Amino acid sequence: MPELDPVPLLRATLGDDNILGVHLHGSAVLAGLRPHSDIDVLVVVRRSLGGVERRALVGELMRVSGGPGARPVELVIVVQDEVRPWRYPPVCDFLYGEWLREEYERGVVPAPETAPDLAPLLTMALAGDTSLYGPSPAQLLDPVPLVDLRRAIVAGVPQLMADLDHDTRNVLLTLARIWTTLATDTIRSKDAAADWAAERLPPGHRAVLAHARAIYLGDADERWDDGPRSGVRPCADFLVEAIGLEYGGS
Repeated sequence: MPELDPVPLLRATLGDDNILGVHLHGSAVLAGLRPHSDIDVLVVVRRSLGGVERRALVGELMRVSGGPGARPVELVIVVQDEVRPWRYPPVCDFLYGEWLREEYERGVVPAPETAPDLAPLLTMALAGDTSLYGPSPAQLLDPVPLVDLRRAIVAGVPQLMADLDHDTRNVLLTLARIWTTLATDTIRSKDAAADWAAERLPPGHRAVLAHARAIYLGDADERWDDGPRSGVRPCADFLVEAIGLEYGGS
């Protein structure tokens, strides 16, 4: 599947004077892109985007993200002064993701907001050390303290559970990754986290997580009929309980 180079689009929309760096994070730097992977892009800028820039960037991303033969793009923009020096919770200046496309089509424009989940994102970008434009991430960003990384990933659990029925594969794999990160202090790819978690799951839950992993790797269809569906909620509940025990015991 062809992969979009976001740099020309960003330079044309935001201008070289504002962009400090463009970096990859997520699957691309953890274990390679999988069939269902987005292209995860972090952009560090000097100043917050203006309204015209926000609307123009949304329009350009809607045009190219997930188009014929192209991967979806998840693009996050942070103002350097909002994340360096580091403080919690961090502020996300702009977010584009395909799950928000209906909102964009209604005219919603992404605005700055606090975003605890920037903590794992910045951690992955720093660990991956992959720049598409500008210097390395370490020259632009401070490392995230482990205590903030841990509380940030746990903060997202309630929303994940709310999304379980319509985003089953991603929720199960993300819960497995949260558990793995809390236990090992390392962010792994979703399939690697599923392998780690499966070894610690009761036998009745392993098949459910294995099915999510197989879908992610392109080895199974995105279906949760009959048997797999009936086991989803108990598996997710077990993962949430394990996360709580790991976090509470730290």
